[in-house]
Amino acid sequence: MVQTPIKPDTAPKIPPSQHEFAEVIHRLEAGGAMLPDTPENLMQIIGIYKAYAVPMDFYWRDLLYIAEEVFLNPFPFFKYFLPQKYLDLPNHYAGDTADLRIWRGIATAHPELLEFMSKGETIKMPKLFHHLWHDRVNMEFAEACMNAMLWHRKMYAGVNRFDDFLNTEEYRQNCDRAIKAYFKGNPIMLGMYKLFPEAFIEQCRMMSYYSNLGLFWEIMAPVFFEMSDIYDEGGFKGVPDAMNFLINGIFAISGRPIYHRVNIRGEWFDLVPKDKGFMWLYDAALPYVEAVFYRTAPFRGTKSYNAQAGQVPSEQADFHYGILYADVFPVGTAGIPPTQLMQDMLHFLPQYLLDYYHQHCRGEDDMLIQLGITFQRSMYCVTSAVIQALRAALLYPLDDENPEHLMANRKFFEAQMDRFKRPEARLRDIQNRDYR
Repeated sequence: MVQTPIKPDTAPKIPPSQHEFAEVIHRLEAGGAMLPDTPENLMQIIGIYKAYAVPMDFYWRDLLYIAEEVFLNPFPFFKYFLPQKYLDLPNHYAGDTADLRIWRGIATAHPELLEFMSKGETIKMPKLFHHLWHDRVNMEFAEACMNAMLWHRKMYAGVNRFDDFLNTEEYRQNCDRAIKAYFKGNPIMLGMYKLFPEAFIEQCRMMSYYSNLGLFWEIMAPVFFEMSDIYDEGGFKGVPDAMNFLINGIFAISGRPIYHRVNIRGEWFDLVPKDKGFMWLYDAALPYVEAVFYRTAPFRGTKSYNAQAGQVPSEQADFHYGILYADVFPVGTAGIPPTQLMQDMLHFLPQYLLDYYHQHCRGEDDMLIQLGITFQRSMYCVTSAVIQALRAALLYPLDDENPEHLMANRKFFEAQMDRFKRPEARLRDIQNRDYR
């Protein structure tokens, strides 16, 4: 669904917003994004999308491998050692055999990813040595995102149908069959399952969220690859063009099935069958944005929080530790999930973004911080696309002639901006090009 920018001379007249972020709201009403439309912002977000897409091509493949084959392995030491068949697994949205071809590139693992996996930052050596040296893609970041979705899974109680299904008797029976097949011939684990069934079922629920996130990112990787190619071809003229591409992509693949199946000695077991009708937009994308962009959780080891003084919200719904609120400077610490992502993206930056950082950074050591701030800007653009998509799905076109409809849109945008009134929110910062 293409956004229709409103021309100032034909815009219906409704009173200006009195909201703290009135300028941003008026920009959204005109078909823009929360991020200002400048060539520098466009260059940054597209460059970081490309750098994000390459490790994401590993993330989604490994998430599915863990969900489908590692499953309940009590000692999953090699869960980050992706088998060749998952590197060759065709992406459903790229390549000649795509269900819907979003990216014009190949369906198998991206060449830059394969090159990095072979030699890392050091030299070509056995995979185990790269792993022990931590010279690899940081799957811990992907697992942190999955854990955020799992932790906040009750946020749409009654609406998040995927999570509701994980608490049904049908799901338990599906898990029971898979658990007994997986541990067939292992009386110790079968005995443990009989003693502690809830622990095993909860582990299955976590595996279902691995699959959920893997299927979500399987789409986002080709979306970002294609956006990078379009930018290189001169196809995007501004930030709204990039946001509209995301909106169109959201609507084009909104109905993609979300499911979970397990491969046990060559036989597939459905834990969350495709015919349940769970969909990419409502059961994966929106929960992901809410859990990862907005909420997550305080990062352990970076700051001491006094819960009695209210430094940690008493209500889970008030958590505000996602990338839209993150202070990138202290986050840039080894072992913190956002820093792990920054380190992954550092390997795949396009040359124009590297040149930009060399111009503005305080040396090489500062690059991860600047990269993180660029990523923050880019996620405000993605969030803008989600907000505009929700408005298009639930309310009225931006060029609607009915003032009541335009006021309904206004109230929707203002309600969305209310979430950025917190002092931690970076919406104010990203309006300034000098936020680096």
